[in-house]
Amino acid sequence: MTKTKTTILHNPRCSKSRETLALLEANGADITVVEYLKQPPNETEISNILTLLGLTARQMMRTKEDEYKAQNLANPALTEAQLISAMVATPKLIERPIVLANNQAAIGRPPENVLSIL
Repeated sequence: MTKTKTTILHNPRCSKSRETLALLEANGADITVVEYLKQPPNETEISNILTLLGLTARQMMRTKEDEYKAQNLANPALTEAQLISAMVATPKLIERPIVLANNQAAIGRPPENVLSIL
């Protein structure tokens, strides 16, 4: 059986992210770990992830972060491009963890969500 090539946008300080990574390891995935706070995805990568998730930019944002409020990102007049730019500039706003495998994506909240794409 071939291992599934899997990428996780990971924050080692987040318990859900650590649990999701452990779950991927337990399932034998071939994992590339991207610490997205150190290596943030660009606009194109975020757009592709949103398409795979079937979500809007705001749905993939951590709306309870102080930066979300400080940047007035709840403003309904903001476009998808503006929200994506905010995630690139402030990667802490990106919901975590996000797992990419088999041309699909899933958010590991709860961690078991990612099993459906392996």
